[in-house]
Amino acid sequence: MAAKSIISRPVYGTLSPQPGKHHLFVADAEGALAITELAAKAPDGFFADAHIIFIPGQDGRHVAALEALGPAQFYQGPSFASALPRLKQTLANAHMGLRLYLAGTEGLIGQAMQAALEAGIDHTAIQTEHRGSLARRIQCVHCKGITENVTTQPATCSHCGLLLLVRDHYSRRLAAFQGVCINAEDRSEIPPTEEIFR
Repeated sequence: MAAKSIISRPVYGTLSPQPGKHHLFVADAEGALAITELAAKAPDGFFADAHIIFIPGQDGRHVAALEALGPAQFYQGPSFASALPRLKQTLANAHMGLRLYLAGTEGLIGQAMQAALEAGIDHTAIQTEHRGSLARRIQCVHCKGITENVTTQPATCSHCGLLLLVRDHYSRRLAAFQGVCINAEDRSEIPPTEEIFR
């Protein structure tokens, strides 16, 4: 648990059906479970105008359960990067009354939230629920490179190779946690690596 004094740290809730004309769901892996749980509480016909963008991961689980909800549109992609053009296009064409539901890993939620805010979606129309891995998306403050799915502390920057302390400070603008060189004074000093963010 992050200290409560770290105000940049995102706070997540639980998805619940909201009144609205259109419902856009973006999820990865275990985030599908948040959508199916919401569906159990939703009124009949709730998914008739829904659009689901889903990144199932390598095992491909939960696809059938989401398709069974009968959304108007269903997209399954191999990665968030491949789904991003579709998400941006959907947000660009959105009308008043759109409700956005984001569920899954912090990396997905942060990047989808970033795209939604850039498209002018009001933050009050967005719900988030964290599900699955605690792996972090980090930005190296030295080279500005982004490293995805970081589970260790410290972590190695995938761009410049520096050993980074993964901080709890979160940049909403970048949708990433910040990583700072942990051994800047003495590069031969290498602390043990621990699996922290599973």
